[in-house]
This record gives sequence, C-alpha cells and structure tokens, in this order.
Amino acid sequence: MQIKIPDYVFEIINSLEKAGHEAYIVGGCVRDLLLMEKPNDWDITTNAKPDEILEIFQNSKYENKFGTVLVSIDGQNKPVEITTYRSESKYSDKRHPDIVEFVDSLEKDLSRRDFTINAMAIKLKNRNKELKDSDYEIIDLFGGQKDLKRKIIRAVREPLDRFKEDALRMLRAIRFATELSFKIEPRTERAIKKMAGAIKFIANERIRDEFIKILKTEQSYKGILLLNKTKLLQYIIPELTNGIGVRQNRHHIYTVFKHNLLTLKYCPSKDWRVRLSALLHDVAKPQTKRGQGYNATFYNHDIIGAKIATKIMTRLKFSNKDIEKVSILIRNHMFYYNVGEVTEAAVRRLIRKVGKENMKDLIDLRIADRLGSGVPKAKPYKLRHLEYLIKKVSQDPLSVKKLNINGKEIMEIIKIKPGPKIGAILDVLLSEVIENPKLNNSEYLKKRTMELNKLNLNNLRKRAKEKIQEKKMEDDKILKKEFWVK
Repeated sequence: MQIKIPDYVFEIINSLEKAGHEAYIVGGCVRDLLLMEKPNDWDITTNAKPDEILEIFQNSKYENKFGTVLVSIDGQNKPVEITTYRSESKYSDKRHPDIVEFVDSLEKDLSRRDFTINAMAIKLKNRNKELKDSDYEIIDLFGGQKDLKRKIIRAVREPLDRFKEDALRMLRAIRFATELSFKIEPRTERAIKKMAGAIKFIANERIRDEFIKILKTEQSYKGILLLNKTKLLQYIIPELTNGIGVRQNRHHIYTVFKHNLLTLKYCPSKDWRVRLSALLHDVAKPQTKRGQGYNATFYNHDIIGAKIATKIMTRLKFSNKDIEKVSILIRNHMFYYNVGEVTEAAVRRLIRKVGKENMKDLIDLRIADRLGSGVPKAKPYKLRHLEYLIKKVSQDPLSVKKLNINGKEIMEIIKIKPGPKIGAILDVLLSEVIENPKLNNSEYLKKRTMELNKLNLNNLRKRAKEKIQEKKMEDDKILKKEFWVK
C-alpha cells in the first residue's frame, strides 16, 4: 500500500532524529492514511522533552502541561503537534489527567489513547514522495489494523478505564462509529451504557462540538439512534427522549421520537443546523398532546418547540446566530400553503417573517417532515408551486427600480414637481431598457428624459406598459417551466 506524507512532516521527523530522538507519526492521521483518506492534521510523538523540541524548532510554542508543542509551518493553516511520550493518571474531572508524566516508551504512550484505531504509529524508514510498504513500519500494539478491516470501534485495553479517564471519549466513540460507518465493539458499548451519566462532567461546549460533527455525517440518523441506545442521549438532550413511545394522530404512523429521527434521516440539506431543526421540529409534541388516538391534537407545538430548541441550544452553548436560525425553522415548519388559496402577498409575508436566506431550508425541513411521516412523495406539486412563487416574488422585480435613474433625478433634470408625468417617463425608459439593456446608463437615460419631456406621453406610456407586461409574462413562463408548475 502506498501512502503520501507531506514534505514538512518528513522534515520535522528528520530534524528530531538528527538531534538523537525517536519520532513517529501517530494517532488519527495514521488511521486516515490506512483508510486511504487525506488526514486533516498531522501529529508526531517523540521521546524528546518539550524544551528539547523548542530548541530544535524556532517557530514553535509550548503553552500546556501535556507535553504538546505546536510547530507552525509556512503555508499551512494548522500547526503540527509534536507530543512527548507520556502517561496519565487520576482524572478527577472525568476529562483531564491530574498527573502527566513523561516516559521513554512508545508503548506506554500508545496505551493511554482512546481507541485501537487511533493508537497506531508509523515509523518512516525512507523519504519518498509515495511510500511503499518497505519505506515505513506500522507500530500496532492493540490490533488497530484488524479493527479497521472489521470496521470496529474498540477501546484500548479496559473500556471502563478509558471512559473514566475521559468521559468525552464515549461521545467520540459514537461520532467515529457514525463518521466511519463502523460498529462499536460490544464490551466497549456496554461500558458506555454503564458510564453514560459521567457525560455530565464534560463541558457543554465540548459536547456541542462532537454533536455537530455527528450531525454533519451522512449517517447522522444512525448516530442519534446510537446515542439513544447507549443512554447518552438522555443526558445530552433529554427533551428529545420524551417522545419515545408517544403516539401521534391520523397524520402520522410513527411515534414522536421515531418521526423526529426519520425526519432527520430524510433531510435533504447538508447544513447541520437544518438537520438539527429536523431532529427537534416536533420536540414539543409530548407536552402539547391533548386527547388520544386518531383525533389527538398538538396545538402550538411549533411555537413551543422553537422555545424548547432555544433552551437546548443555549444549554449546549450554541451561538446566538445558530440558535436563531434553528428557532425560526422550527417555529415556521407548519406554514400553510395551498395552490390558489395563498396569494403572492402572503408569500411575501412569509419571506419577511422567515428571511429569504432561510426559505430553501424551510422547504427542505417540510420535505423531510413529509418523508419522516411515511408519505411516498417528498415534494408534491404545491411545494413546487411555492418554490416558484418564492422565486417570483423574491427576484429583482421587473420595475423602474432597476433603472439607473430615479424620480428625484428626473424632477431635477426637467424642473417639474411630483406628478404623473414622472411615472410616465419612467415607464417609457423601462420599456426601452427591456428592449436593449445597454441603454441602462445614466448618460443615455438623462438625455432621453429631456427628449421625452417634449412629447405627449399618453400613447407612449400605454405602449410601454404593454411591453413591460409582455416581458413579465415571458419571465413568468420561464419560471413556471423551471419548477414544473402550470
């Protein structure tokens, strides 16, 4: 198998080895290389102490107690992390080690890592642009390569010990399983279930970051299922688990919880905020349910759901901007639209309320909601018709606003007060610009204004309006064809 290593990584390792130290590529980048994926960043481990690393690399800094030196590389957005072999013990806060000791053994360093697929190292033997098997050696002490082939997430050594050291690792296990489409090894999964409550010791910002990464994956639906299976979801978003077993009414064949998950599954958007909106769109149904069976109601679940989503996201330290977007989508996901009943003015009001930038996301949420309800068609005719109307009322209208001259300028040019003549001149100018867009320049329009001022504008204006209406109908025909509506 051939793998590619950047020149700057070779240079860092060469510099460490020339200074008499060991140096290995380690961690997630090794996993990515073996999966034939391009690593997002590069980590190196060494027996050199931090002060020795700082002496070798001038463009570096050391601002932590974990033995990690950051080396900045010209032309790279991220620095390379060089970490001294270390062992760790006593995790009072379930996240950070109380004691960090530098060691001289690569095996001890690898044994402190979370999962077998992240506990491998690469020893470079030769410097070639594309390394063949003989140019490097993989140090795999815990069966990481075997687990990669079997698509398994397995904790290094005793799972309970790994999760007691750092409870965030439980959430990382779910994230890796979701990103890579792997399964969690049974013993590791049982340990997560047993230790799930320890996630409350982790900072909400860290939980948020891992949760977003899960939402960004193509299999985010399975990630949420796995969070629920391992009991982590009840500590992260207990409001969502309230929908388990809650039946709905004639419009739904699934329980609230399953419908929310299926809505996420079928969400056509890749934007994690839209996916989160899909997951939480009916989060208020359990508390708004009135009655049972076929005729049960959930009045105002959209409004209350937006408030619950805001509470959840605030608790997990999401940004105000992201909270606002998700809240808007959930609050408006029940928008009413039927062809022939809703006017263009109503569509304009919806756009003003939701924001033009959110309209596509709102339609994606409606599509996901429909599919998550078990209906066969994702986008019925009326949704296509709505998209057509949204584009029609949102695009720059075919009006005098597009002219490079306005009424005030016309009054100054021909020295008249406000009156119908100004509108007539603007209509004529617009009709001429429609015929020839090159005429839409200030110099021509000012000159033409003076010419038109000398003419009887009644007939000119009538012909101008006919031309404008003809163009509007032509554009509308093109729009209707685009969205397959009549």
